[in-house]
Order: sequence, then structure tokens, then C-alpha cells
Amino acid sequence: MESALQDKVVLVTGGAKRVGAAICRRLHAAGACLLVHYRASALEARALQVELNAHRADSVALAQGDLLKIASCAQIVKAALKQFGRLDALVNNASSFFPTVLGEITEQAWDDLVGTNLKAPLFLAQAAAPELRKRHGCIVNLTDIHAELPMRNHAVYTAAKGGLAALTRALARDLGPEVRVNAVAPGTILWPDEEAWRDEVARQRIINQSALKRVGDPDDIAKAVKFLLADAPYVTGQVLTVDGGRSVSL
Repeated sequence: MESALQDKVVLVTGGAKRVGAAICRRLHAAGACLLVHYRASALEARALQVELNAHRADSVALAQGDLLKIASCAQIVKAALKQFGRLDALVNNASSFFPTVLGEITEQAWDDLVGTNLKAPLFLAQAAAPELRKRHGCIVNLTDIHAELPMRNHAVYTAAKGGLAALTRALARDLGPEVRVNAVAPGTILWPDEEAWRDEVARQRIINQSALKRVGDPDDIAKAVKFLLADAPYVTGQVLTVDGGRSVSL
């Protein structure tokens, strides 16, 4: 049976590595052509492009851009149209993540976290909306279970992801009936790179808070994204939580 994503064009932001790369691989395997956005991960982006194009020639293109610059959002959408002549879906995966201790929060930290996690998804959606309406396409945003379960010392990140969940519902109303808009809220999938997250005791404590008592896999998120893009034609305005039951176990 032919996939619903066969020959469709999907823009994935922050798609060069980690969960973003898993999403790209899963969608590509389902037949999609991809525009993979990256900011600084040029080596990883090019390696992923070579890997996927080896399976299907000229099916993956790259676009570099700083999503904190609003003009980049429209330019990235235009790059997809220039490369493939169409755009069927947008996956807002790119995200900044770091702590912001109350009393030490700077405007720069606010601009970075809100810019990547909330502002950029809005302006990317706005830029893509005319083409997505034409194609009866869809948008999937990557939120976080911590939008509902705040982590200590992460107030700005929490607010940004909470805003993205609200934006998902708002866009579903504004872009319907032509465009569906949903989100995936990951739990513990990959540990952050920062030193603070390398404490094995702290990691195990977090794992034990989930019903399934294990860390998820990036492909768990990728499968959820694919489901919302390809297999959920009557679903819009929803946030699908993929967290091993952590949100019901705390």
C-alpha cells in the first residue's frame, strides 16, 4: 500500500541530529522528500543528506538558517518551494533548551528560548500557510511534557513550550479546515548534552518516575510525528504525549 507521504514534501527544522534526524529518517522511509533545516550542525546535516539521498536520489535538500531572525523563516519556506515546487507539511522540531534561574534570567535567554520554541514556529507556520492550504497539508510542533510539568529553574523554557502547545490549538482553528495542526510532547528520550545531566543517580530517579521505567527512543517520537502527518486525517488541535507514562506517574 502506498504511503500517504509518498512524494510529499516536508520541512523539518533542526533536522540534522538527535530527534530531528530520527524524524527525517522515518518520514523519508515513508516516501517523503525533505527540506532539512539546520543552524550550526552543517556536518551532521550534510551526512544525513548523503545517507538519505543514497536511498532515493535528490529527495533531500538542506537549508541553513538562524530561526531567531524572522526573515529566515520565510526564506526557508521559499527554499522548499524552489527545490521541490511544493510544501505539504511543516515539522517544528528545532529547540533551544537550557536552565534559567529566577533572579538571573536575562533578556538574551528569553529571546533565545522563546524565539526558537515559540516565535519561530509561529512565523514558519505563517510563511508556509498559503502553500499548506493549497495542498491540504499539516503542521506538527514538538512541545514537551514539561509544558504541563514544569522543571525547577526552567521557567522560560516551560513558558515557551506551554505557549507552543497553545499556539498549536490556535493554529488548528485559524488554518482549518484546509490544514491540520497538532503537536507531540516528548518525555525522556535523549539526555541533554550539558554536564548537569550526566549524573546517573539523577537520571535513574527520572526514569523511575515513568510508568514504563525506561528511556524512550528518538524513533518513538518520529513514529508519532509520522502518525499525525500521515495517518490521522480527523485529528487536529491535539497534543500527543509520548513519555512512557511519566506524566501520569508523578
